[in-house]
Amino acid sequence: QVQLVESGGGLVQPGGSLRLSCAASGTMFRIYDMGWYRQAPGKQRELVATITRDGSEDYADSVKGRFTISRDNAKNTVALQMNSLKPEDTAVYSCNARVQSSILRPSVTVWGQGTQVPVSS
Repeated sequence: QVQLVESGGGLVQPGGSLRLSCAASGTMFRIYDMGWYRQAPGKQRELVATITRDGSEDYADSVKGRFTISRDNAKNTVALQMNSLKPEDTAVYSCNARVQSSILRPSVTVWGQGTQVPVSS
């Protein structure tokens, strides 16, 4: 069973920066796409950024130029560097990954438990 664990959340002032990390553990054959999503209070979960295994990145328009997603395939980790944070970035941030636990099994999407990022002065 593959698990994802996020770290790095916490209170940050507007204009500040924060780096979120997500590590996958368990029995894995391969991790394909990885991504970050967020859910603000009273709103639906939305895509923040995704990254393919070969490093192709995609971002929500609201975070382009401010957030950067990266991954380390050797360490099975994905990170989200968030700069110039705004109050509207306040949300619970969750990572996800499409994982194949064995060459004999199909890939499945796994989610982390989420980490809170309040942006406030």
